[in-house]
Amino acid sequence: MTRMTGPRLLVVEDDARLGELLVEYFGSHGFVVAHETRGDRACARVLELCPDVVLLDLMLPGLDGLEVFRRLRPTFTGRVIMLTARRTDVDQIVGLEMGADDYVTKPVDPRLLLARVNAVLRRAAASTQGVDFLRLGPFVIDRVIRVATVGDVALSLTGAEFDLLWHLATRVGQPVSRDELYAGLRGISYDGVDRGMDIHVARLRRKLRDAGADPDLIKSVRGTGYQLGIRR
Repeated sequence: MTRMTGPRLLVVEDDARLGELLVEYFGSHGFVVAHETRGDRACARVLELCPDVVLLDLMLPGLDGLEVFRRLRPTFTGRVIMLTARRTDVDQIVGLEMGADDYVTKPVDPRLLLARVNAVLRRAAASTQGVDFLRLGPFVIDRVIRVATVGDVALSLTGAEFDLLWHLATRVGQPVSRDELYAGLRGISYDGVDRGMDIHVARLRRKLRDAGADPDLIKSVRGTGYQLGIRR
């Protein structure tokens, strides 16, 4: 560990040089940072350190990053940002479909990565600020305990999905642009290409349908973004 206070960050990256760079960089910005180089040790390190955020490389020795994430997801409540040198849409879709909070391709500017990490931390901390409970149509959304229900059915949402639903719910009936969603939920500008938000919306719609609700409650607004189409 590099610091004794601050948000806890675990870097799971087999590139020793990159790992050391990230440890130094995030440590200089107030984080408590640890570094793990092997996938087959990563789960144990997460249980040991209980980090707020894990930066998880996908290509790891011992156990690949997707399998590490699969094993962590049922019990780990922190945030996970996936890192990979592969740039295919398939990799991004798989990671986000599994419930990752964000996805970054390498090489990455440490300043950009810091912005992404801070964005997921802000979302995690938002439950202690301002309005924390909404009842909208069939939805009951509690931001303190981070639970959303449709009727009597609790939705099984990832952190990113809950944040997206909450963001749309606080602007119910209003179109929310992709620019706003990317800035507010991921701390980045929308580049006109990234499909991550669309994947989260598709997963939300599927979970609404599985809970017996109308998936079209989340409407696509052509040329803009999305809208939660219910009345208060």
